[in-house]
Amino acid sequence: MSQDAVQIKTQPDPYEPFNITQGFRVGDLVFVSGQAALTLEGEIVGVDDFDAQAQQAFHNLADVLAAAGSSLEQVVKVTIYLTDMSYFERVVALRERFFTPPWPADTLVEVSALALPELMIEVDAMAMVNGQTVPRS
Repeated sequence: MSQDAVQIKTQPDPYEPFNITQGFRVGDLVFVSGQAALTLEGEIVGVDDFDAQAQQAFHNLADVLAAAGSSLEQVVKVTIYLTDMSYFERVVALRERFFTPPWPADTLVEVSALALPELMIEVDAMAMVNGQTVPRS
């Protein structure tokens, strides 16, 4: 691995048992693995509760970004995986809550399942670091 790539992890790291890195900082960019409704101890939050899971996933994303020296305000690309596209309108509301215009580039995908059967949403992202922010209107 390049010396320019720095592994990002929270303490404790709920992804360590799965051999997944939470993210990497490469120069002035950070790449965050999919964040789901897990506590730092690896417990699932909000079984059968999409809103609770979504909130936890976005909070986890914010925590990993902060550990990398970034933030939600610096996100330039986000991918959101849903197990049911009927949650689309709620995702729009989540984007309004956690991001600001101009909105990050986005891919929204319905999948048949996520890593654990109870999970309903997963969010990954790319962001800038070093104090760079996306000009928001």
